[in-house]
Amino acid sequence: MPEGTAPPTRRALRALVTAGPTEEPIDEVRFIGNRSSGRMGVEIARALAERGVEVTLALGPARVEPPAETAQLRVARFRSAHDLEQLLRARLAEFDLVVMAAAVADYRPRATACGKLRRTDEAMTVELEPVPDLLASTRPLRKAGARVVGFALEPAERLERSALEKLERKDLWAIVANPLETMESPDISGMLFTREGRREPPAPRMPKGEFARWLAGEVLA
Repeated sequence: MPEGTAPPTRRALRALVTAGPTEEPIDEVRFIGNRSSGRMGVEIARALAERGVEVTLALGPARVEPPAETAQLRVARFRSAHDLEQLLRARLAEFDLVVMAAAVADYRPRATACGKLRRTDEAMTVELEPVPDLLASTRPLRKAGARVVGFALEPAERLERSALEKLERKDLWAIVANPLETMESPDISGMLFTREGRREPPAPRMPKGEFARWLAGEVLA
């Protein structure tokens, strides 16, 4: 390197973290949703930003306050699974690390009515269609070498089996498995399965902020 030339600056890692539920519209007023608070994904975004990662937090209609935006952490909003899919298709190739903590709906109404459906005394049938598996369907758009982390929320009795199946089927670097019983809780009882094997957190049950900081250390190691 010529004298007086500054060494090249190492580019910061860029991460996408998704968080919160989706709302799948029935009409312009009503929707199908779920009880995800978005807290886990928000805490993961904060923990990664604290470690110097440039984070984009894709946040659905969560029940927690979004973090304040900084030069290190930016927030992009989505509402439906379709919104999130469009965001992934447009930007997935930018990121070295992807943490899909959002609780994306498994089903959505096949059609959305215009305006507001009138209430009557008759039964109403809403036909549902499956939502595409966003992690699997956008796999070709990932940046080469990116670490992609998924989440599995299942009853305890089938948690490990389901997590390992999703790890393989979605072609993930790792997956966080946490039992259904911790949903809406400020704590998490989770474990991390990577392609190299299972990794236990420091405690069986932890506040989500502490778990997020532990997970950030693991995925950046």
